Amino acid sequence: MELKGKVIDFLGDSITEGVGVEDRYGHRFTTLIERECGCERVNNYGVGGTRIAHQYTPSEKSRHDMNFCGRCWDMDREADIVVVFGGVNDYFHGDAPFGTYDDQERTTFCGSVNYLCRTINELYPDAVHAFIAPCHCKNDSGPSQSLHKPKTAAEQRPLIDYVNAILTIAPRYGFHTYSMYDNLGIDPKKPEDKEKYAQDGVHFNDLGHSILAERIIGFLESI
Repeated sequence: MELKGKVIDFLGDSITEGVGVEDRYGHRFTTLIERECGCERVNNYGVGGTRIAHQYTPSEKSRHDMNFCGRCWDMDREADIVVVFGGVNDYFHGDAPFGTYDDQERTTFCGSVNYLCRTINELYPDAVHAFIAPCHCKNDSGPSQSLHKPKTAAEQRPLIDYVNAILTIAPRYGFHTYSMYDNLGIDPKKPEDKEKYAQDGVHFNDLGHSILAERIIGFLESI
């Protein structure tokens, strides 16, 4: 797909918002994509700490409870491409049950993914839709079931389960999917990667965002 001249909406969390980047507005991956590809505009709807699913117990910071399912209504309706990039905060501190892939209501993580995809299809019927599954992070133990979620014991699921739910559910709605977990090539659990790309083990620096932009451009151009 040709990206030049396109309008792209990115719905995401702190990684999309650009936390960790020295010049957040100048060097986060959405700006790099706009500049590199000659897009008409790339709209950044990243809000740090937010989850795809509803939070049952209000967070200390109310901003974190501005979930994707609510915010998807407020994006640029003229977008040619709508990209969702998230899920790591549902793993970190979300208290919604994981649920099953067939859940349709926003009472579970899987139900929220279904709802989000269904709603984006309805709100942006003429756009190309894409869903990017989360990256590795410092708390990720791979497929091990022994690791508790870092900040809540609501349900003990490894990050890969959230990744797989997105990669399974979103294509049912015609979404193109991409796994940063498998394709980014950065794992903050590795000391050398953490030092070079993500000093806090979660958020990427300028160099990390340049790689994010490169991967996302390649993904979107392949559609």
